[in-house]
Amino acid sequence: MKVYTDFLVIGTGIAGLSFALKVADHGKVLLISKASLTETATKYAQGGIAAVMYDPDTYEKHIHDTMNAGSCLNNEEIVRLVVANSTERIKELIEWGAQFDKTKTGEYALGREGGHSENRVLHHKDSTGNEIERALYEKVRQHKNIEILENSFSIDIITQHHLGEQVTRHRNDIACYGAYILRDDHKTITTVLSKITLLATGGVGNVYMTTTNPRVATGDGIAMVYRAKGTVKNMEFIQFHPTALYNPKESPSFLITEALRGFGAVLKDIRGKEFMQKYDKRQSLAPRDIVARAIDKEMKMSGDDYVMLDCRHLNHNDLIEEFPGIFAKCLSIGIDIRKDMIPVVPAAHYLCGGIETNSWAQTVIHNLYATGECAWTGLHGANRLASNSLLEAIVFSHRAAQNALEIVDNIAHCDKVPDWNAEGMVLNEEMVLITQSLKEVQQIMSSYVGIVRSNLRLNRALSRLEIIHKETEDLYDKSILSPQICELRNLINIAYLIIKQAMQRHESVGLHYSLDYPEQVGCEK
Repeated sequence: MKVYTDFLVIGTGIAGLSFALKVADHGKVLLISKASLTETATKYAQGGIAAVMYDPDTYEKHIHDTMNAGSCLNNEEIVRLVVANSTERIKELIEWGAQFDKTKTGEYALGREGGHSENRVLHHKDSTGNEIERALYEKVRQHKNIEILENSFSIDIITQHHLGEQVTRHRNDIACYGAYILRDDHKTITTVLSKITLLATGGVGNVYMTTTNPRVATGDGIAMVYRAKGTVKNMEFIQFHPTALYNPKESPSFLITEALRGFGAVLKDIRGKEFMQKYDKRQSLAPRDIVARAIDKEMKMSGDDYVMLDCRHLNHNDLIEEFPGIFAKCLSIGIDIRKDMIPVVPAAHYLCGGIETNSWAQTVIHNLYATGECAWTGLHGANRLASNSLLEAIVFSHRAAQNALEIVDNIAHCDKVPDWNAEGMVLNEEMVLITQSLKEVQQIMSSYVGIVRSNLRLNRALSRLEIIHKETEDLYDKSILSPQICELRNLINIAYLIIKQAMQRHESVGLHYSLDYPEQVGCEK
C-alpha cells in the first residue's frame, strides 16, 4: 500500500510539530508518532528554554557560555546563529500559545541553570516542555493539511537501495523518497512516498539501563540514517543528567530539574556533607558533565547508591510554587522536600551527537532533514548547555522549513519504490529472544560506556555487542516485523556508534571521560 504526501515528519516533539506548522500551508503533511502524539522528550523537559531576553544578558554572554560548556568543540558559527535567533523563536512560541511564567511586574521570570552566567531560562513552573507541547499540539490538531498517524513505527527511510541499487557512503547522490511505516496495530507496512522528509525522532537514552528519556527514545532516526549510509557524528558525547530521582522501581527515571539547583538546592552526600567544592568553583551550578562525574566519583568512593539534593533551607512556599511537579512526585513516594533531602543519581539524559546536518538542517542525503536531539548541528560541542536543546530544535526546524519550501515544488515522488516484501517471514513466538538481548545491550552500555570509560571497557563492550548484533540480524531477517525487534536493532546500531566513536577519541573532553586520558582538554586546547 502506497501513501503520497508532500512532507513526511517522523517525530512529534517541538522539532517535528513546529516544522509541520511552518510547512502545512504549502502542502500535505503526514506526521508519524510511534506512540501517542504527545509522548515525546519535549513533554518531559522540566527546566525551560534558554534565550536572551533582558539586560544585563547579551548574545555574547550566551555564546560564551555555550562554547565553554561544549569545551569549544562547538561550531562557533552555528552557536552564533542559534543564539541570534533565540529571541524571535521564543516570541513565535508565545504567539502560538505557549505560556511562560512572569514576575509581578509583568516581565518573564528567568531561571538560571548550570553553566549559565545570567538568568536566561524561560519556564512554565517545572513543566516547560509539557506546556510547549500543549500549545503546538493544539495548533497542529486544528490544521486541515496535517494528518497524524499515532502508534506507527518507522522502519527505514527509502533510498536508491530499495530500488536495487548499491548505496555506499562514498556516493554523494543518495536521496530519500520517504519511509516504510509499520501501522494498523503493527500488522501492515505502508510505503509512504514524500517529497521532503524530516527526522525529529529524539534521543537514545534507552540504550542505557537508567535514563530520564521516555520509552520511545531508542535512536530510531539515527539508526535509519546510518543504515542508509548517511553521516553520524559525535555519538560518544552522552550527557548524563546529574540528578534523576533515585527510585529503582521506576522507569524511566523521574528528572529533578537543574533549575532546582539554580533556585538554591545543594548537593550533599548521604551524611549531609557538601562535596561539589572539591570539583569546581561553581559547585552545584557547574556544567552537567562536571557534576555528573563528581557524583559518580563520590558514589564509587563511598559505595553509596545515590547522593542527596538538599532543598530544606529554601523558602517553602516559593519552593512549592516554583516546583509543584517535583514536590508532588517526591511526596508520592514518601519524601517531603521541605523536610527531607532528595536521593538522586545520574541518568542518561541527552545526546550531543547525531545525524550530521548543515546550517539549514539538511543531511547528506538529499531531501532529508533532521532537527532536534537526533541531529548533530554543531551547537553543543562536547556537552550541552542546559536548556539549549528546545531552542536548538525550534531554530533548526524553522530553518529546515524555510529551505524545504524553496525546493519542494521541484521534487517529484518516486514511483519506482516497491512495497515492503514480507514474503517468507514468520512470527517470532519467543519474545524472550528480544527482551533478553535488550537487557544485555543496556547492561553493556551502563557498565562499560557510561560516565567514565577506558580503552579496556570499550573493547570489551564492542566484543560483547558483536555477538548480540549477529543474533539479532539473524532473527530480524526471518521475522514478521514488530516494534520490539526494530527498536532492539536500532539500539544495537546506536550502541555500536557510541562505542566506535568513543574509541576514536584519544582524549578526555566534555562528556567523554577516559581513564586512559585523565587530563581533560577544553577551550584552552
